[in-house]
Amino acid sequence: MSTTESRATSTPPTASRSRATSETLEDYTLRFAPRSYRRWTPAVVATTALGGIAYMADFSIGAGIGLAHGTGNALVAIAVAAVVIFATGFPLAYYGARYNLDLDLITRGSGFGYYGSVLTSVIFASFTFIFFALEGSIMAQGLELGLGLPLWLGYLVSTLMVIPLVIYGMSALSKLQVWTTPIWLLLMVGPLVYLVATDPGTVDRFLSYPGTDGKGGIDTASVLLGAGVCLSLIAQIGEQIDYLRFMPPKTEANRRTWWTAVVMAGPGWVLLGALKQAIGVFLAVYVIAEVGAGAAPEPIRQFRGAFDAMLPSWLVVPLAVVLVVISQIKINVTNAYSGSLAWTNSFTRVTKHYPGRLVFVLVNLGFALALMEADMFSFLNDILGFYSNCAIAWIVTVATDIGVNKYLLRISPLRPEFRRGMLYAVNPVGVVAFTAASGLSIAMYFHAVGDTLQPYSPVAAAAIAFVLTPLAAVVTKGRYYLRRTDDGLDEPMLDADGNPSAVTFDCHVCHQPYERPDLAACATHDALVCSLCLSTDGVGDHVLPAQPRTA
Repeated sequence: MSTTESRATSTPPTASRSRATSETLEDYTLRFAPRSYRRWTPAVVATTALGGIAYMADFSIGAGIGLAHGTGNALVAIAVAAVVIFATGFPLAYYGARYNLDLDLITRGSGFGYYGSVLTSVIFASFTFIFFALEGSIMAQGLELGLGLPLWLGYLVSTLMVIPLVIYGMSALSKLQVWTTPIWLLLMVGPLVYLVATDPGTVDRFLSYPGTDGKGGIDTASVLLGAGVCLSLIAQIGEQIDYLRFMPPKTEANRRTWWTAVVMAGPGWVLLGALKQAIGVFLAVYVIAEVGAGAAPEPIRQFRGAFDAMLPSWLVVPLAVVLVVISQIKINVTNAYSGSLAWTNSFTRVTKHYPGRLVFVLVNLGFALALMEADMFSFLNDILGFYSNCAIAWIVTVATDIGVNKYLLRISPLRPEFRRGMLYAVNPVGVVAFTAASGLSIAMYFHAVGDTLQPYSPVAAAAIAFVLTPLAAVVTKGRYYLRRTDDGLDEPMLDADGNPSAVTFDCHVCHQPYERPDLAACATHDALVCSLCLSTDGVGDHVLPAQPRTA
């Protein structure tokens, strides 16, 4: 079969293929991020990644836990969740930065398989629109307080305003996050410092607050219920990796700054997140003492109360609104961006068609707007408590595959693989561990095994995933990780420093140059095919066959 015939039967029409190529080359949607595109320093990448966690939801989450269970239980719950999130986020962040892959591409080769990770992509996409809706709700509350805008209109404004920013990918997002971060930090930290400095009694009231249950002391069930809500944020590491994949190559010269950036902007995001949750408890207790408990979980009213103690009255509401709007924009451009990647990735693999990332920007925003109009803010903790079970099962499964199956047991291939043809469609290691962990923990969350065990559902999700992932790898002897070990190229995948090779080759389908890790040999031609053209090959003409197993 000629090259022309192959393209006609197995790839999209020329116009569609050209659009897919140009769009994915804008910020390497669905692809390995090549060295030629990664022009940012570690500090810029880290600042951009950390800018995405400027969300106000942490304040609401902390306030909700603190008001329900008391300050002591809330702080312990926040700390427990932070330890789990940091420990599981570290191997994922390292792999994303070292091999320049997003979390879906990492998940494919870390126990789930080429199509198996579609399941987790949908879960991650759900994370992004749930938190987009939460942040949009907070912004709408700010616009209602500051401008008198009806909530329904505020929801619409908060949704539509991110579209012009998110369509331009990493280039626009890096500038936005770097320039707005200093203003955001000043507005967030300033009121807290002022209140503590001028009224030390606020600290005593904060530390002694017993919560609505009136127990006051540390209670295991209360801590675990609170930690379960905080752990719903465990999937945030996926959004951090969407930026960390653009880290420059790690060399001896930049080793210290590279590691600092990866740790702080990867798992280290949770340190700032935990601090914001604790501040949320503090401000909620302060607002209760000053004006009553009615609006304490709402960040706009928390910061209005804090600003009111230190600023002229005419400046209080405008500054509170500015803080909320900046925070919402910083995080929701990330939510919309990462969500569109996850949806597009799943759709392209399942349908073999690339519709364009903008389509799924709009899909993600549509889901988020529907949640906002349904007043999700009023049942926030219930949504997050349920969702956390799925997120924990997924992240712990992938982290365990990297940390245990790859580095300890040496069953899982050490170098991540993501290309079609190189992976089995489904790997039972990750799929079984994730399905069992999420299914059983959700059953516990809904009291299927009794009221006593209900608070332990997040612990069950993590423990089951941690145990089953290596167990499944041992039982299957790792045979479902790689469909092939040879991709048909003689050029080494990694350079002398262990970084992905920057040597380029042309794809014979879309005629664009790509770096070595993004290509594989064609099954029917003496040529190479890029990863996206393999994904959109409807006939499977270019996909390499499985290699025979060796005895």
